[in-house]
Amino acid sequence: MQQHELYIDRCLKIAKNGLGTTQPNPMVGAIIVYDNKIIGEGFTSAYGDNHAEVNAINSVADKSLLPKSRLYVTLEPCSHFGKTPPCSDLIIKHKIPEVIIGCIDDNPEVAGKGIAKLRASGCKVSVGVLEAECKTHHKRFFTFHNYKRPYIILKWAETEDGFIAPLHKDEQKPVWITNIYSRQLVHKWRAEEQAILVGTRTVTEDNPSLTVRDWTGKNPIRLVLDKDSKLKSNFNVFNDNAETIRITKNDIDFSQPIAIQISDFLYKKEINSIIIEGGVITLQTFIDENIWDEARVFIGFNEFKEGTKAPKLKGKLISETRILNDTLKIFNNKKIRS
Repeated sequence: MQQHELYIDRCLKIAKNGLGTTQPNPMVGAIIVYDNKIIGEGFTSAYGDNHAEVNAINSVADKSLLPKSRLYVTLEPCSHFGKTPPCSDLIIKHKIPEVIIGCIDDNPEVAGKGIAKLRASGCKVSVGVLEAECKTHHKRFFTFHNYKRPYIILKWAETEDGFIAPLHKDEQKPVWITNIYSRQLVHKWRAEEQAILVGTRTVTEDNPSLTVRDWTGKNPIRLVLDKDSKLKSNFNVFNDNAETIRITKNDIDFSQPIAIQISDFLYKKEINSIIIEGGVITLQTFIDENIWDEARVFIGFNEFKEGTKAPKLKGKLISETRILNDTLKIFNNKKIRS
């Protein structure tokens, strides 16, 4: 790697500290370099608090070095007032002479305006260092602004013989297909996304909590498809452990394709990432409408012989990992539409 790439790579690594807390803002990473040494770094704080550039500048002990330093950042510094003042103004205030940016911000409120403001002040700006890696890192943010919907992750577990649920079960709780380590990983994923969605049948048959009980982090917003508002409040998804939103016939038209309608509904609520953990009908709906970005599929070691068949998915396999006796396959959708 070249020097600029090494520093942007460092920005990407520290940016991941904001995963699950910054939405709907992007999780940005920034560092400040003086005389080929990192003298400050920061990542985006929880929503409503400081952006990465602010935290990086604040972390520099000797501010007199800033006019002789370079700032590296994964995403173009903002140029507008939101919950916080523009980061580009702070960079100009401290007379940082050079800024190296991973990728341009697609948010229409920024979209090159931050770069233009910096250059107008006399700052040297370079754009496109590790651009592909930065765009992948900011996939949730870019999907939200470019497609006007959340980044959508499908997740399910299926048996070796391809079933997602048994034909019969005796209790109102999940029948586990995967081991405890795979289930803990799912709780980690929940902490990383803004919301989680299930259908009515999943609630009535499994009574899930949809929280991060086996991980440390913020519970996602729970979204429940409940067409006629018939689900009773004693189900776990309606407890006080996390926010829950019912999606009813007052919100979408259940007689029409619902995936795109749900996406529009969530976009208006500024939800930029979601895990779909519903049953086969809910999952297959998003697949058939081609409204998904990533699928995470566990294959357990057991067999049901009969039951509910797993969803049928066409996507590009990007990784396959063993978790003890489970297999985790991750797919990307290469035919994404808005």
